[in-house]
Amino acid sequence: MVVDYSLRQIRKREGNIVDFDPTKITIAILKAMEAVGKKNETLAKALTDKVVQELEDRFDGHTIPGVEDIQDIVETVLIMAGQAEVAKAYILYREERARLRKIRALNEKIQKMENAMTVLKKRYLQKDLTGKVIETPAEMFRRVAKNIAQADLLYDPNANVKKTEEEFFDMMSNFEFIPNSPCLMNAGTVIQQLSACFVLPVEDSLDGIFDAVKYTAKIHQSGGGTGFSFSRLRPKGDVVKTTRGVASGPVSFMRVFDVTTDVIKQGGKRRGANMGVLRVDHPDIVEFITAKMDGKSLTNFNISVGATDEFMEAVKKGEDYELINPRTKKPVGKLNAKQVFDLIVNMAWKNGDPGMIFLDTINKHNPTPDLGEIEATNPCGEQPLLPYESCNLGHINLAKLVKDGDVNWDKLRELVHKGVHFLDNVIDMNKFPLKQIEEMSKTTRKIGLGVMGFADMLIQLGIPYDSEEALQLAEKLMKFIKEESHKASQELAKKRGNFPAWDRSIYGKQGIPMRNAAVTTIAPTGTTSIIAGCSSSIEPLFAICFVRKNILDGEPMLEVNPYFEKVARERGFYSEALMERIAAKGSVQDMEEVPDDVKRIFVTALDIKPEDHIKMQAVFQKYVDSAVSKTINMPNSATVDDVRKAYLMAYEMGCKGITIYRDGSRAEQVLNIGVSKSEKEKQGPISYENGKVTVEADYAGGCPTCHI
Repeated sequence: MVVDYSLRQIRKREGNIVDFDPTKITIAILKAMEAVGKKNETLAKALTDKVVQELEDRFDGHTIPGVEDIQDIVETVLIMAGQAEVAKAYILYREERARLRKIRALNEKIQKMENAMTVLKKRYLQKDLTGKVIETPAEMFRRVAKNIAQADLLYDPNANVKKTEEEFFDMMSNFEFIPNSPCLMNAGTVIQQLSACFVLPVEDSLDGIFDAVKYTAKIHQSGGGTGFSFSRLRPKGDVVKTTRGVASGPVSFMRVFDVTTDVIKQGGKRRGANMGVLRVDHPDIVEFITAKMDGKSLTNFNISVGATDEFMEAVKKGEDYELINPRTKKPVGKLNAKQVFDLIVNMAWKNGDPGMIFLDTINKHNPTPDLGEIEATNPCGEQPLLPYESCNLGHINLAKLVKDGDVNWDKLRELVHKGVHFLDNVIDMNKFPLKQIEEMSKTTRKIGLGVMGFADMLIQLGIPYDSEEALQLAEKLMKFIKEESHKASQELAKKRGNFPAWDRSIYGKQGIPMRNAAVTTIAPTGTTSIIAGCSSSIEPLFAICFVRKNILDGEPMLEVNPYFEKVARERGFYSEALMERIAAKGSVQDMEEVPDDVKRIFVTALDIKPEDHIKMQAVFQKYVDSAVSKTINMPNSATVDDVRKAYLMAYEMGCKGITIYRDGSRAEQVLNIGVSKSEKEKQGPISYENGKVTVEADYAGGCPTCHI
């Protein structure tokens, strides 16, 4: 019997209206019946009639039902008809269809993001033995989500792991939260090394030094970056009793680490990176400060002077300070603090190294002081760690959190709590490269929840990066993230227990439950922000228009900031010719066609004064457990005195470290800002191609000399 239904149209998920076809309901019911071995075409058609009748009664011709409305009614009708097994199979079928739609939509979206696909294929998607990519972006996120969710079972055998997996998958596939590179690369694989940040001890013995070299190779091979303090090594020319010879000093051994890094690729994906730290009171400090002066040495190292409060006070007063032999712990001479500081400043002006880390500031905020002093950080400086500690990172995309002209605080809270859950799970799922690292990492359970897309958020809110309003938002934002992330860690502590060193921590002494000794950090987010399609970390835009090299088809591509392009089209000043002109400099500040109010919002890293960069770093640092990785960009015209003021200001404002970069001061940098070719040639043999700002495929902003 043919039933004449009055229902004629339905609304698809995408919003379009199509003709109603009841046979699709019948087919779906039949598939569910078949799944439980109860296929019955007559019953399926009868149930379809009931579904349609319910639809007609409920919507009564006034409203067009949607696909989801129909599916909800199918479930109800099956249950009311005593077909509970079939209803369950239908629900599973419905969930699987939703999952497949989600995957298809995600893959289609990323395929259109050429630069994201370039980075994913190069570094993240799984390959077969011939190097052929065998994984889609959606499958990558699914692999990671499924693997990390499994940790829930360690604490609750009845945990709804599927629900957790979907939550993790959704926040990654929506580009709302992205974990660090090793997690994306290795989760659910035989490697399973998930942390980005490590600090290794370098002891004052040949065995100790070369053990550290070996451990470095293992960490780099699995995708991590390493930091070291070389401050325990005896100075150059000091006695070596076992051989009756003399020591060659820390800098000579740093070269061994540098060469090792050169020949080891991280999981076959990228070259490793190191941070080398030497205390300012080490007798070899001058050699260390000048170690990268030629621009060719220690190319796999960022280096930072470990400055003390005593040294910084001596700088202000122009006084001498003592050099201490780490072997004897006795003074062996003096240097003038101001002269040493001036040397640091001059070298930083020349090529960006050394940076400075402020050891006493770091240790004032050390959450586990009873376990020892912090002497070093990871390669980009955002993770001060004890020897053998590691940390895994994850980043919330602030660009996704603007709603109706304000920050979507409810969504941010949700992502913070899910992000802490994710990162804590990573610790348990991690296959650490060394037993010592596993023990120490699980003793303190440090995680690094951070942000990216901050510049995008400011643009959407119409707030200039270098404004008081931006600083106020940054403070409110990071205070909120710190408070909510600590609440999340405390909730986990009640369910899973405090971190093992809790009783020896600042939290244990205050009776505050905490799952993680440190929760928040601000990391660079290089390639992860490219995947998410947002600005890097808390950095301003590095350019409004630029040329990106080595994308999918190998051809350079002009890239225009999407927010700028939208405004330009809406305001009627967009033209291809203007975009080309902007790409010659990166900045719009001297473009007559661009309205002044637009110029004020779209400022780039080099448009912003160094002191405004530092103020932004300091206001974030105020509410960050670990540290903030941020580049204080300076134009090529910046003076040595500008660098000096920046270093002093960072110290006075409570930053834990500082990295400056003066444009064009190195022969090799991944970002080349548009000045004339002749000017560039004076600065060194750097690429400035066809009169355009030119960057590599995997550069997202921040430090122009590394891809970390």
